[in-house]
Formats: sequence, C-alpha cells, structure tokens
Amino acid sequence: MLNPADDALAARLPKGVLRPITPAYLEEPRRRLTGQAGLVAAPRNVDEVAAIVRACAKARVGIVPRGGGTGLVWGQILPQGPAPLILSLERMTALRGLWPEENVLIAEAGMTLQAVRDAADAAGRLFPLSLASQGTAAIGGCLSTNAGGVTALRYGTARALCLGIEAVLPDGRVVHDLKRLRKDNTGYDLRDLLIGAEGTLGIITAVSLRLVVPPPNIGVAMLQVPGPEAALTLLSLAEGRMAGGVTAFELIAGQSLAFLAEVLPDIRQPLPGAPWSVLIEVGLPEGLPAAAALEGLLGDAMERGLVLGGVIAQSGQQAADFWHLREHIPEANRLIGAIASHDISLPLSEIAGFIRDAGAALAARGDMRVNCFGHLGDGNLHYNLFPARGRVRGDYDALRGDLSDLIHEMVVARGGSFSAEHGVGRLKTGELDRWGDPARLAAMRAIKTALDPLGIMNPGAVLSATAGQAAPADGPDRS
Repeated sequence: MLNPADDALAARLPKGVLRPITPAYLEEPRRRLTGQAGLVAAPRNVDEVAAIVRACAKARVGIVPRGGGTGLVWGQILPQGPAPLILSLERMTALRGLWPEENVLIAEAGMTLQAVRDAADAAGRLFPLSLASQGTAAIGGCLSTNAGGVTALRYGTARALCLGIEAVLPDGRVVHDLKRLRKDNTGYDLRDLLIGAEGTLGIITAVSLRLVVPPPNIGVAMLQVPGPEAALTLLSLAEGRMAGGVTAFELIAGQSLAFLAEVLPDIRQPLPGAPWSVLIEVGLPEGLPAAAALEGLLGDAMERGLVLGGVIAQSGQQAADFWHLREHIPEANRLIGAIASHDISLPLSEIAGFIRDAGAALAARGDMRVNCFGHLGDGNLHYNLFPARGRVRGDYDALRGDLSDLIHEMVVARGGSFSAEHGVGRLKTGELDRWGDPARLAAMRAIKTALDPLGIMNPGAVLSATAGQAAPADGPDRS
C-alpha cells in the first residue's frame, strides 16, 4: 500500500507507467546492498519520462534511473534516505533507425547492448562496445556510466561511440540532440556532460551510435608471458606489427586460472597453470590473414623472450572458447568471494611497478590471494583481493577499508584512477571526495546545482550529499 505522499505522486504520473515493486528493482549484481523505492515507473516514450520527471520535481521526490541493473558501484539503488521513484527504461527498447551507409544507429535507452550489436550485425556493421554483461546491460546505462569493456584499446569507451543523445533534464525539458554528425561545433557539448554522469544530471532516453565496418580477418590467441612487464612490451610489439589492428589485449594472472579450475572446472584452459598470460585479438583488413600475423608475432616474441608459449585459435569456436574463459573470471571471483575489489587504471609504464609494489605491500598486511586481470591494452586492471585458503571474507572485515585505501593511494600516486570503467555510483563517493581534484569537484558541484537545484536526480550518486539531496519524505511540496 502506498503512503499518502506516494499516492499523491502516483496520481500525477501518466497512466499505465507504474510497476509493482519487486526485488529485481532493488538489487545490484553482487547482492551486497538492497535498495528501496516508493514507486517504480516504466515509461513507454520520452514524453512519459518527461512527465514523470516533472511530477517528481513538483513533489520533491528523488529519481533513481535504472537500465539493466548491471552496475557494480550501486548507482542503480538507493539504500537509505527518502524512498525514491525508480525510473526503469525497460519498455523503451525500440530501434529508431539504422543507416549502414552512414555507420549510424539510433536506439532507445532500454535496448540491451547485445540487441544493439545484433542489429548492427544484421546490417553488416559492428557496434564494437563489448561487455560480459551485454545481454542484460542497457545501452542507456552503458552511456550513463561511460562503459569500457574489452575493445576500448581500439575503439574507445562508450563515449567515443556516441554521436548524439536525447535526454530529459531535471526540470522535465527534453534535449533533442540525436544528431548523426561527426562534426558539430555549436557550443557546450551536453552529450559529453551527460555521458558518465550516472543519471545525476538527466535521464538518457535515446542515443545515436557510431558503427564500424567489421574487420574481415579476425585472429585470437592466448600467450603465456613471463610477467606484466613482458606483457606490456609484447603489447607495444603487437601494435607496431599490426598497424592499429589490435582490438583487445587482456592480462590474465595465474590466480584467475586457479579460481576457474576450482569453481568452474568445466571451462577449458588452453594454458593451465600459466603464472601470467595474455589474450589478444586482432582484426585486420582483407588480404592480411590474422592467424598468420599472430604466428609471426608469436615467433618474434618468443625469440625476444616475451612469450614462453601459446595457442592461436584455429577456428571461430576455439576463439569463442578463449573469450568464454576470460568472461567467466568475474563469475569465478564471485563464487570465491572477494575481500575487496578494485577497478583501477594506470599509465601503461606504471603498471608493472604497481603490480610488484602492491603485491609486496599486501603481503606485509596479511595472508591473502590477489587476482589481477583486465584490459591491459588501455591500462585498466581489476585488482581483487581474496581470503587465503582455509579463511573466509569475514576474517578480513577489520582490514577491508585499509586495504582498499592502500591500493587506491598507490594508484593515485602513480597518476592513475580508482575508477576506470565502473563509475563512482554511491560506493566510491568517499574516494572521489578524497582523491578528486578540488577545482574539478567544485566545477562538478556547480554543474549539478545549476542543472538539478532540487537534487532529485539520482541523489547521493557520484557526488556526496553536500552536492544536494532530494527533500525529505515530509517535504512541503510532496502532497
């Protein structure tokens, strides 16, 4: 049953948009926190989104936008404070247009990333953003968090793949900016402002996306390397030999393979027990066989001592199996149960030193296992800590905060970031307050105040509460 304030708000909403509040709307993937909601609304079009936002602004009710719900930093749930309206984009899934000759696709924000990729593929094109969660992740959420994924090395993050945006601002006005242009110098770029804002400045309702012609020759290999420093040298060698054709370059620690063997033993491992390995994918033009290029790279790298051995995929299925292994590392991590997880990025030249020094610093703090893996090609690592064998996560409760502080301090000291691709959400607002540049934070708060003076857009996400919050449930305008 709704409380009187929510009942009054519900009466202002477009007919047919309300949904029952089920657990699915209140969960995050790791199930470490549960959100709350006064109402759940699922609009069918941008006009209904605008009407919902106007009603919430009048009632001083916070809005938490929700796409596929796959975010890992709690941006899609509000666990405390006045109960918000959850605005789900689940019904806005239309493909509004596709122009293969222009390499452009326009999709509504609730369309899944996989559906976007499938639509592009059906037209002989590729939308290159690729995530393990792409079957569930919504394209609006991908833009709202500026998702990265495995192909950012070659194609950039979600931001680089977006040409235009349709969005609803905090006062209910609609920004109609679904341009299909590569060049448009007409003032402030609201598109780039909304991308990565995690729903704190407005709600993305549709996006114009850049497609590419898929490379005709694709090759995939898993190569064992002596360590991270050799992997970085191999990356440089590969990029020189492939002339921009390296699509992905993933670092995989031996601990990743050990966890897979322990909890997902059915996953085939081409290099079982390798202390360090890389997964490389290249996409080359017509007339340049990718397998042959990888064979040449392997031979050259082995002569230089950069590679100890490897397997080059001989079929599409074998290549898919290699990626299947990589994409299940996070699932193995979840089954093991991490003490703390870190989504970090570093300048490439700092990565090997960080891995060495962080390992030594953690060893001095206690007995634990480290799983370091991720998108080495763009400097993004997932540096996760796990209990030693025979111990459980709870044994490390007193250390957890100090361990994350240690990792983030070492990252920032080397010119890196504590949030590479997952965003800030509500989980990392304290880190942003601590490590963010003061002038940059002041500008962000000024923008937030200017666009969202009532603080109703995803309150408490990205910027800590001092940036403005939705009014309390008994606020004067909630009736």
